[in-house]
Amino acid sequence: MKKQPNIVFMISHDTGRYLSCYGNQVPTPQLDDLAKKGVRFDQYYCSAPQCSPSRGSILTGKYAHNNGLIGLAHLKFNIQEGETTLPIEMEKAGYETALIGFSHETIGDTEKGVYSSTHKLGYQFYEGVEGSRAPQVAEKSIQYLREKAADPDGKPFFVNIGFWETHRSFDEYDNIKDNPETLKVLAYLPDTPNVRLDLAQFHGSVKVLDEAVGSIVNVLKETNLLENTIVVYTTDHGIAFPRAKGTMKDAGLETSLLMFGPNFMQGDRVIDDLLCNIDIMPTLLELAGAKIPTDVDGKSFASRLMGDSGPVREEFFCELTWHDKYHPMRGIRTSRYKYVKNFIDGPKIYMPVDIHLSLSGPDVREQFYVPNEPEELYDLSTDPLEYTNLIHDPAYANIAAELRDKVEEWMNTTDDPLLQGPVEGIESAKWAVEAQNGRAYIPKRS
Repeated sequence: MKKQPNIVFMISHDTGRYLSCYGNQVPTPQLDDLAKKGVRFDQYYCSAPQCSPSRGSILTGKYAHNNGLIGLAHLKFNIQEGETTLPIEMEKAGYETALIGFSHETIGDTEKGVYSSTHKLGYQFYEGVEGSRAPQVAEKSIQYLREKAADPDGKPFFVNIGFWETHRSFDEYDNIKDNPETLKVLAYLPDTPNVRLDLAQFHGSVKVLDEAVGSIVNVLKETNLLENTIVVYTTDHGIAFPRAKGTMKDAGLETSLLMFGPNFMQGDRVIDDLLCNIDIMPTLLELAGAKIPTDVDGKSFASRLMGDSGPVREEFFCELTWHDKYHPMRGIRTSRYKYVKNFIDGPKIYMPVDIHLSLSGPDVREQFYVPNEPEELYDLSTDPLEYTNLIHDPAYANIAAELRDKVEEWMNTTDDPLLQGPVEGIESAKWAVEAQNGRAYIPKRS
């Protein structure tokens, strides 16, 4: 019987696909090397463009409102009691499970301010790291891996390594930022001095992340653990810039996924199938020889890693309910189209409060803080940045009807809580200050 592979799962914060192996200007030699030697996924998206709901989907293989984690964990949203998770299922299959560093998922009722349920999520071993900054998380991870290497007869292990980077704020990386004058501004951002400086500091955060990932992979090589290990690097959602994180735009939903296991998959490949992060849980379970729960929303793409052809999925649903304020949206993305339904009035582009208050935020508020439309439809083949809403275009009426019906059916069959009316939550106190000073959008339609 083939030995079960160890799985080293590394997840960063708010990184999207902002790596040089995905065509961005920031230097990420360690992650680029992982992509080159392994498998890079170019059409891998999250189901929710904010932290806890996306991470909950990774752990459970379910859309956020199907597992319950529809808002931020430390603000009292949680995975429903009784739901299973990736580490729980790994343990059932004979794995030792560990969590090192940052986690933003809770299960069952918790007090406000609790970021992670750690052991209750299924992790037998938990190593918290103050601040969860990448160098310190890497140090603790390396210590753990060396201990595993010294015990070759021990159980296979699944370790989830969580980095704070590349979450805001970025000014702590100012001393290693790139040159604001020479970097390339993303097409959906205005080319202003503020945006350039913001991106330059962000580059510093990405570089710190890259170095940490490299140090962990190098230890796997040095200790020969890599011979029986699958390495996974991913992130939770798009970058923390205007028109990305917190939106249903592709810039908010796009996520990196790199997988490397020289004895488990052919490397130097790119897979551009449409995939969603609800798919990673069943995939890793299949690779581990574990049983996949029958009620997950995700679909395993392990066969694609092994070289089989054919798409795993034709579409995925996406959702946002709560982040630091209530901004409920539901949508669907196919290989060509994006449909989004907005459940309350504006703003046209929601920005989480840390982005609203960032260097970049003030440069886009006037453009973004205008009324939205109840529905949005985009043809991604001709409008990849999603600027032209086609919902009222007669030429797209059939597409709009088809996708609208799919979202409505999905919500109905899954008892989406939005169908019962507004969902209660805790809004950041910062928004009240911003509204009082005339810097926030005030909803008019509920």
